[in-house]
Amino acid sequence: MAAGIRAKHGLLSSKTSLNVAFHRLTSPSTACVQRSASSATSDAQQHNERFCLDLVRSRDYDGFVSSLLLPEEARRSSLALRAFNVELAQVKDSVSQKSIGLMRMQFWKTAIEEIYRDEPPKQPVSSELWRAVRKQHLTKRWLLRIITEREKDLDDRAYRNLQELETYSENTQSSLIYLLLECLGVKNVHADHAASHIGKAQGIVTCLRATPYHSSRRKVYLPMDICMLHGASQEDFIRGSREPSSREPSIRDVAYDIASQAHVHLEHARSFSHQVPAAATPAFLQTVVLEDYLQRVRRADFDIFHPSLQKRNPLLPIQLYLRSWKKTY
Repeated sequence: MAAGIRAKHGLLSSKTSLNVAFHRLTSPSTACVQRSASSATSDAQQHNERFCLDLVRSRDYDGFVSSLLLPEEARRSSLALRAFNVELAQVKDSVSQKSIGLMRMQFWKTAIEEIYRDEPPKQPVSSELWRAVRKQHLTKRWLLRIITEREKDLDDRAYRNLQELETYSENTQSSLIYLLLECLGVKNVHADHAASHIGKAQGIVTCLRATPYHSSRRKVYLPMDICMLHGASQEDFIRGSREPSSREPSIRDVAYDIASQAHVHLEHARSFSHQVPAAATPAFLQTVVLEDYLQRVRRADFDIFHPSLQKRNPLLPIQLYLRSWKKTY
């Protein structure tokens, strides 16, 4: 009986061995499929990361350099956020009709909702943004606020007054800095106050810096109240962008007032510096870029069309690195 059991046991063992052998013969193909899927996922992630990096480097070089100086754990998320910001910023200039721009903005609103449901669209920036949201627990409200404000800006008109430009800057640039602070793990009321003023300063400076480009396309977005105060018309800016000899003194006066307001916000942000934690300062590296432009426009006697202002400062990366090393803003 024992022999029979042993025989049966041997038969079962043989069958088991055959099954194991069969699976071993067939499993390599399964493993290959798994490895192929894993490799494809890895390739897609690398492609998405490279896409965002290249987009920010080509469209927001100052932000690109600033992101590279962030701690490693926040760097990739920062590039994803800046790529998202670039995508939204270039909608206005890339569409011929407002309705098309609104469709693009609706895509991003839907994308944000899907990202927070862990169902991101298969698009490089969306995928990288989803990764950043999962890793850094980013606040959805700030992302949606950027989209909403950019959507309002599709109206393609000048700001009615400086306060309207500041509101736009707060809702776009400041919101982006709040998200960068979250990437750095910083939750501090003084850092938030500094971020608010830096964002406003950045929005104002960006409006000034972009004026030569917009004027060449017969568009002027500078605050109307300041233009009216100095008697500067939109045509003055458009003509000034083409004919240096015809630039009215009022153009410089407008630039002076607007640049001065940016400087006020920058100084206000720095008034919090002793209360802001050192961990927050990498999110404020953009102050180096703002300070650089304000100094150069002052040297150009507030002629925003001056050729020197159309060139990138080659020393800026070094200045950003030094400020990062000092942990100040």
